[in-house]
Amino acid sequence: MKRFIFSIFLVLTTINVAVAATGDIEAGKGKVALCAGCHGANGISASEMYPNLAGQHADYIVKQLKAFKNGTDRNNPLMSPMAAGLSEQDMADIGAYYNSLPHTPADASSAEGDSSIAAVPVVKYVPDAVAGKSLYELGDINRAIGACIGCHGKDGNSEVLIYPNLANQHPEYIVKQLHNFKEQKNRSNAAMYNFAGQMTDEEILDIAAYLADTKALANVKPKKVVVAVITEEVIAGEKKAGTCVACHGIAGNAVIPMYPKLAGQNAEYIVKQLAEFKNGKRNNAIMAGMAAALSEQDMIELAAYFAAQKPLPGNGKGSDLGSKIYFGGKVNHVNQAITACVACHGATGKGMAKAGFPNLANQSVEYITSQLKQFKSGERANDRASMMRNISMKLSENDIDELAQFIATLK
Repeated sequence: MKRFIFSIFLVLTTINVAVAATGDIEAGKGKVALCAGCHGANGISASEMYPNLAGQHADYIVKQLKAFKNGTDRNNPLMSPMAAGLSEQDMADIGAYYNSLPHTPADASSAEGDSSIAAVPVVKYVPDAVAGKSLYELGDINRAIGACIGCHGKDGNSEVLIYPNLANQHPEYIVKQLHNFKEQKNRSNAAMYNFAGQMTDEEILDIAAYLADTKALANVKPKKVVVAVITEEVIAGEKKAGTCVACHGIAGNAVIPMYPKLAGQNAEYIVKQLAEFKNGKRNNAIMAGMAAALSEQDMIELAAYFAAQKPLPGNGKGSDLGSKIYFGGKVNHVNQAITACVACHGATGKGMAKAGFPNLANQSVEYITSQLKQFKSGERANDRASMMRNISMKLSENDIDELAQFIATLK
């Protein structure tokens, strides 16, 4: 009899374990959006600091998620808030989904007919030919970069025979030579060592883009080059920004459009948001956990680092209606006046740092849309004097969509 009861107990235990470990692959697919930032859209991480989850045992994934959630068995400031809101079924579904994916990048690329596997997004810098022209013609006195025009002539057509023409040169060649000067190899020229040595990799690409077709920008006036000063706070902030990469991307350039770009954002604004995530004035479960352990100095250093980074362009398609609302405001269907966005955020979307108005330039359509909708519904309520809530509540859904498409074209 005892042996019979023990056998039943073993069977029931086995059934319970099986049920606990069973997840729904399709349901899991819909629950891993946040995970993709660190672990890749196909479960293959693009960063060596985060593990690959594709092909991992589902039971192991569930075990680790539970450990992150309870915070005692496995402590991680990034994963703990991620796991905090997951139910056991969520964990099982996520485990089942990752377990179903090909184990290696090679396997993933050869998987046939699997529409669930997306390529890992790669951030590529898009050269700015206008910025290249500005540096070419004006240089940057603060970094002792001389104006290229002095030796290589207007539009890259040198009038001094010992200096080469650069106009219409292959961009790849210009980039290669400037990097050779920057690294002081293969070429001997003290002046170029200094000039190229002070240029960022992005600026080298910008100059190459300009020289590839100087006629295209013949009527564009160059603007003074402004590069953020690299301070001790910026250096300290870079060391503390590792956990931010998952959502906000390398150097603050988010690859997942639902998250904001922090690159180039006003430092004062970033400090304010972090402080309000911490004190709860701005409600966000993930960011509350991230900000909880930050000191005021941590916030200042993180803000300084992100403010010093160069943002990548937004993904807006442009909108005539969005442009009209941004620059001229609007009167809605009940004769309520909608204030023009330009009044606070400026003609190019850069905002007003000292007044607390954020930089909107280069943000994604998706993020701009989500924030306007949150202000409209009252879900986000940390705007000063309810300014954004009062404006956005007068915007229609179409107004918001069109505004987002326009704002995301600003640079």
